[in-house]
Order: sequence, then structure tokens, then C-alpha cells
Amino acid sequence: MISSALIKASTTLFLSFVFLLQGSGQANKAEDCINGIMQQSAVAGLSVAVVKNNKIIYTHSFGSKNIETNTPLSDDCLFRIASISKSFSATSIMQLVEANKLSLEDDISTLAGFTIRNPKFPKTVITLRMVMSHRSSINDRQGYFTLDAINPDKNKDWAKCYNEYEPGTGYQYCNLNYNMVGTIIEKISGERFDQYVKHHILNPLKLYGGYCVDSLDKSRFATIYEYNDSLKKFIAAPAAYAPRSEEIKNYTMGYSTPIFSPTGGMKISAPDLAAYMIMHMNQGKHKGKRIISKASAQQMQTKLSDKEGYGLAIMTTDKLIAGKTMKGHTGSAYGLFSAMFFNPDEKFGIVVISNGCHPSYTDGFNAVIKKTVNCLYDNFIANKK
Repeated sequence: MISSALIKASTTLFLSFVFLLQGSGQANKAEDCINGIMQQSAVAGLSVAVVKNNKIIYTHSFGSKNIETNTPLSDDCLFRIASISKSFSATSIMQLVEANKLSLEDDISTLAGFTIRNPKFPKTVITLRMVMSHRSSINDRQGYFTLDAINPDKNKDWAKCYNEYEPGTGYQYCNLNYNMVGTIIEKISGERFDQYVKHHILNPLKLYGGYCVDSLDKSRFATIYEYNDSLKKFIAAPAAYAPRSEEIKNYTMGYSTPIFSPTGGMKISAPDLAAYMIMHMNQGKHKGKRIISKASAQQMQTKLSDKEGYGLAIMTTDKLIAGKTMKGHTGSAYGLFSAMFFNPDEKFGIVVISNGCHPSYTDGFNAVIKKTVNCLYDNFIANKK
């Protein structure tokens, strides 16, 4: 007579086997779908990760890490993820707010150490919150690779950095905002920006990545390509990983911070970015490590305006996946396109990074990225037949 324990064990084994078969089927369908996308559009490579019920359930890489050497992309490849990097800077600020070292309502002039005022509204204080939500009235017309652009003592055309509307009353996405945020992290914490993020976000979550090129394994970098539509070919963009070693040797704490590009310079793999995303999806906590408080996570994820849907380096959108409200961020630079979006209620999320693809857009998203996100959602989350 067969014991109940043996029957139970056999049933469990059978169900696990069925689950593996189903998972394999989902993966095969997803991969067929993504390969189809790559055949329809110019794509150098794609690295993806899917999160369901707070776990990474699928990772895969497609295409080339390096076209010239015919090296395939792999899941451990590092990418400069562009503007998703802003969320690491915002997370760092929230940690400092929680430590009572600054406030989101602080005057950005006081924090930065030089006057930051829209000359058309000189009495209106530009707060840290305004800068982090792109409601500062500041623009990128004078560039954003150095704070000299907006410093009245360094640039005679500093006034061109400001828009016509009063700070706090309008929105314009601006990279200079977050390079200033990175500088403030440095000034307040006393740690060099790249080291602060490593010590307070990456290391606690056991993630490999960072802003300093010379501190990372360069052999893992996925070459980034810009697609030339007229020539119908990919052209490598080595500037994406420019180490800026000499500038770092002559670094001025609290001012040279844009060298690391707090606004776009994080280098990380798709699986590790997915693990970081889970932390935000769980309102600041992952695998027993609390990185920011629930209240801080909610502030980051709360849109300040329905029109733009932007919070503090986390946006809210219903244009990515039909019928789903997603929170996260996109990135684009040097030909790379990236997306990190999650649904905090249903506990799923998707990361897609391309090291080069056709730059066309649909509903405000790179078309290849949007199609890939939906392909992964259909097969792993919705389980569409």
C-alpha cells in the first residue's frame, strides 16, 4: 500500500514538473515574440528581466554585446542605463531626508552653495522638491555636464538656463536638475557621489554596478550603438563609457559631481536592475533590507501632476501596457534605450534594456522597448494563449 507521504511527494514532484513545462513554454513563446520584434526592427541587442510575485522569474539576453567581434549579449552584461539612473539619486536624497540632514523644501541655492534663481522670478525659492520633480523652471539649454552652466559666477549666459514660467508652476524634464541633485548628495553626506550610491544602495542590496567606469569590470560592458537610419547601420558610441579618469583626479567635492552623471550614468545589468526595482515595488524594502522608508517610497511614486505623471524620479503611466498603471522610468542616451516599470499592487515588473535599436516612438516610449515589454507581460504575467 502506497503511503500518503509518498503520494504527497509524488504529487508535488509532478506539479513542479508541470510548472517547469509551463514556464518553458512561456519562455519559448516570449523568445519567439522578441526574436520577431528584432527581425521587424533594427536591434543590436536586448537584455530583459521579468518580476512576478516579488521574484525574478525570467531573464534572457538577445543579439549582440559587440557587433564588430560578433560577441553575444549575456545576462551579466553591464549597460549605462541612462535616465533610470535618476531614481538612484532620488533614493539617496530620500535617505538623507530620513536622516534629517536636509528637507525637500530646502532652497536649492543654499544646498548648492551658489545662487539658483529664475531671474524673471527672483523672489521665488526653487526647492529641492521642484528640482527632483522637474518643476524648477530650469532647462538644459546651456548644457548639463558641468554646474558652471547655471552658476552666475562661471557663465555669463546663466539666465538662459531658466524658462519663462515661475518655478513650481510648470514642468520641463531637465538633466541639469539631477546633476545638481547628485552634487547635493555629495555636499550633505560627505561621500563622493558614486561611493555614496555604492555604500547605501548597491551594497545593501548585493548588486553589482555603479557610476565610476574605472571601478567596474569593463569586459562586462555591452557596447552601445546609435542607429543611423539613413545608412541603415549601427555605429558604436564609446563616449557612453568614457572613464573621465583625468577629471576625477582633479575632482572638487561638491561641485565636480556631474562627471559621474547622477542624471544618467549608472552602469548595471538587467537582472540587478530588476532586483533594485523590486525594492521600489515593495516600498523601499527587499530581502530584509530597508533602503528607504515606506513614506519616502510613496513620495517618490506619487505624481505631482496628472498631465506629466512625474513624481520624484518615478513616473506613473497607463500608456505602456494597456489597462495597467505602471510606475518606473525610461532611459535613452548614446543610442541605448531602457525601461524599468512595475505595478506595486499586482507585484509584477519588467526591465528591458537595448544597447541599440531603431529610435522610433509609440505613445511616448521607444517602439522596440514598448513591444518587448508587452511581449513579456503577455507571456509571463497575463499568460495569454
